[in-house]
Amino acid sequence: MNAPEVTARDMLAVETVLAGERIVCDASGALYLPADRMLIVSDLHLEKGSSYARRGSFLPPYDTVATLAALDIVIRRYEPAIVVSLGDSFHDSGGSARMPEAFRAVLVKMMSGRQWYWVSGNHDPEKPENLPGDCVDEMAFGPLTLRHEPQRDAFLGEIAGHLHPGARIVRRGRSVRRACFASDGSRLVMPAFGSLTGTLNVLDRAFAGLFQAERLTAYMLGKNRVYPIGRPMLRA
Repeated sequence: MNAPEVTARDMLAVETVLAGERIVCDASGALYLPADRMLIVSDLHLEKGSSYARRGSFLPPYDTVATLAALDIVIRRYEPAIVVSLGDSFHDSGGSARMPEAFRAVLVKMMSGRQWYWVSGNHDPEKPENLPGDCVDEMAFGPLTLRHEPQRDAFLGEIAGHLHPGARIVRRGRSVRRACFASDGSRLVMPAFGSLTGTLNVLDRAFAGLFQAERLTAYMLGKNRVYPIGRPMLRA
């Protein structure tokens, strides 16, 4: 089955170029690479609620089901041949073992019939238990390198997660904050896909040195579209 054609006219996504490769930033927070029929998501942090509960801090226990529902929607939208989960797929190394069987069955059904890669993250350095797919530290596709944590000494074509980028603008006197893709055309940092994940402003010092400031664009996630925002409009 061929994946649907996605162009910049599609309200739910914005097409751009990274290291010469066409990429599509989806409003869900997923990234699609049409040439490889590859869908990339980062920082799912599945079972974060149960991880906190084990330590006596109770969060609403709906994060995993909400994240899997969002993932199912975007997979149905693009019908990718390859899915890459770019690290911190689970909130801790025991998360996959704690996942209820009903949720595991939903995830396995999504994985069926496609290549699936788990990239090691700082929260989940080992392969998830009782789930198919291959676990890798990083991977390369043409000029692109996929890893969890961005590396300052190797940026051309890098796609990374970990930092949960977000952006703030002031519009008509009102401050608006959203998760975002952050890119300067050479490197891209993914937003967190998980339902219980926060954001870190792209102007925070944690991002220092990752992007050429004059080329930085924050692709802010709206409910039904993606908004490309240039560096001059961004606020700390």
